[in-house]
Amino acid sequence: MHFTACLSKKKVTFQIKEKSNMRDVNYLFFDQLSATQTVEVRNPLLGLYPPAVKVSPLIEKVNEHKDFKKLLRTRTNVLVLYTKTATSGDSHLKLLSDVAQTVKGQGTIAWVNCGDSEGRKLCKKVKVDPSSKHGGAKLLHYKDGTFHTEYNRPATFKSMVAFLKDPSGPPLWEENPEAKDVIHIETEKDFRKLLKKEERPVLMMFYAPWCGVCKRMQPIFQQAATETKGKYALAGMNLHPAEFDGLKEEYNVKGYPTFCYFEKGKFLHHYENYGATAKDIADWLKNPQPPQVKAPEVPWSESDSSVYHLTDESFDSFLKDHPAVLVMFYAPWCGHCKKMKPAYDEAAEILNKGVLAAMDATVHKAVGDRFKISGFPTVKYFENGEEKYTLPQLRSKEKILEFMHNPEAPPPPEQSWEEKPSSVSHLGLEDFRETLKKKKHALVMFYAPWCPHCKSAVPHFTTAAELFKDDRKIVYAAVDCTKGQNHDLCKQEGVEGYPTFNHYNYGKFVEKYNGDRGVIRVRNTLLKIGYKKRGQCYT
Repeated sequence: MHFTACLSKKKVTFQIKEKSNMRDVNYLFFDQLSATQTVEVRNPLLGLYPPAVKVSPLIEKVNEHKDFKKLLRTRTNVLVLYTKTATSGDSHLKLLSDVAQTVKGQGTIAWVNCGDSEGRKLCKKVKVDPSSKHGGAKLLHYKDGTFHTEYNRPATFKSMVAFLKDPSGPPLWEENPEAKDVIHIETEKDFRKLLKKEERPVLMMFYAPWCGVCKRMQPIFQQAATETKGKYALAGMNLHPAEFDGLKEEYNVKGYPTFCYFEKGKFLHHYENYGATAKDIADWLKNPQPPQVKAPEVPWSESDSSVYHLTDESFDSFLKDHPAVLVMFYAPWCGHCKKMKPAYDEAAEILNKGVLAAMDATVHKAVGDRFKISGFPTVKYFENGEEKYTLPQLRSKEKILEFMHNPEAPPPPEQSWEEKPSSVSHLGLEDFRETLKKKKHALVMFYAPWCPHCKSAVPHFTTAAELFKDDRKIVYAAVDCTKGQNHDLCKQEGVEGYPTFNHYNYGKFVEKYNGDRGVIRVRNTLLKIGYKKRGQCYT
């Protein structure tokens, strides 16, 4: 159709395609007009073409490749919407406008219209075709200047905000289709409404997204929700944000997860079986009882035992009086110490050569510091008041008795992975960035020495590193997350379990290996790690 307007007393005719909308008109004509002319044309056109979705000024419109490269160079966390036409992304743009406001300062949202002439060139250059997607819109995420991943999570405000705040983080619990029978609560108002209107008994799981125990309990909880569907309401709520401090106080939430049981809107009990199965939860719901009050644990030093308990004040004089002493430095909360304690007590009962002593190094810190006690339990043998051996292998009654009857130097400790010669580069906080910046492809294994899954992976990872040792563009690297400041580095790199494999391109994160294949495709290069991943150890 044709549209004729008088622009400053001059007659101008425009040809407008049928089914055009106001945004098409904007791009076709208004950019070429003066402010006065724009008003003269826009006013009558508004009656013919409804206005398009209002796009937030926080969404950056990108047309040229140089502007796109600058955007990725200057921003570290960018979500780009590619659309087939100016209007095919309307539903996304409306949502993304709200998201952009919420993540302002933390993430950037950009828009590329592959339908106009400049945008088409840009889309061709970066090899993106939104027409292949349903609705003609595609969302891609870029991290630290390079492609990170396609956004495939739900197109909801909450999911998109969570993604941009932590692009490498796990999806929200409610995004898991297997959690469909869990009632997901977002606000205090929704929580109060659930208690008021729900006629079934309610078991509420208050959790925090970062909590490891919560992550392990969620699949069990959602299975219980499915198995008890119709009889009970199982609900989950992220109670970590400060806005819920009142609820935390009201229901005595001091850690995560916390389970609260309600009937007819009234709180009755906490559920405290954190090692429960789905069946355990379902059985408990049939006859909910308050947690049994646990008798306070008697301190080891006050229990009836043949072990001598030392203090900072008594330590030196005790060693002076006893020529052969085995000392167990422990912490009351330490699980390994608790496991070893019965064997240590039993050995002390029947020992007829030397004595067994113990010291709570969390209370008596002076002696602990003197002997550089950094982990628990630490077992040391003293002869004539002098430290002689550290004995990590003594854990059972038999081993303790055997050693005390014939105190000999322990076998040399097993070499750590880092100490063994290999083609793997062992990195730390001080040289991680500098090393990776020089390599086109780096595969990094973040691990903990005690982790059994890591130990299984080490020989395969080492073999793979050997295959590529002559390629200067590729490095296989490893980071011990338990060592020094490496813990902070691992946290920065999104490590939540061991082992974690990350691929980097010239120091920039590309992707996390989460599959169960033994091959990672890195562009056209195959980095064979020869390891079928079977699990992770939790941090």
